[in-house]
Amino acid sequence: MWNRYLSEFSGTFLLVLLGCGSVALGWSHLAISITFGIAVFVAIMIFQPISGAHINPAVSIAFAAKGDLETEALPGYIISQCLGAWFAAMIVVDGATTPSVSIPLTWGIEIIITLLLMYSIHVLVRRESSLFTLAFGVGLMVAVISFFFGEFTGSSMNPARTLGPNIVTDSGNLILYTVAPVIGAVLSNFIPEPLDEEL
Repeated sequence: MWNRYLSEFSGTFLLVLLGCGSVALGWSHLAISITFGIAVFVAIMIFQPISGAHINPAVSIAFAAKGDLETEALPGYIISQCLGAWFAAMIVVDGATTPSVSIPLTWGIEIIITLLLMYSIHVLVRRESSLFTLAFGVGLMVAVISFFFGEFTGSSMNPARTLGPNIVTDSGNLILYTVAPVIGAVLSNFIPEPLDEEL
């Protein structure tokens, strides 16, 4: 089990180091969105065979609620992800998630975009996609969502990704960015997945 926890720690560390690192370097919004997508792609390619590469407490909670992750493993996953994000945030010291729209609208956007992200994961997993297809699909979804919504809410979709940088930079909004993604991810469990067409 410890190798799975280390995998989740390392994957989330990589996500925050690269993604929030691009923010710290002052890259363009497009470059930051692409970097987050690439970070997710790389993390899944490396760590998915070990732990599933959730690298996101909301994803782990949704999987556990659906029965796709042992409930006894869930606390370890969440702690590992948050610690990975925190360690990376202490290196980057930037990349906090902050909204530029109203708080109620931020709640709504974060719930919806996390729902979309988690739904795409469910679909790819159910279709037993190859490792590359899974990593590319999820990474692309993160990049696209980040590009279209990042300037409004920061496109967190990931409690750990926000907790690390926001704690290090004392940026607040921790409840919003912790609870909203979890709501969105769990709600995705109730959306029927498309049936494969029969030939």
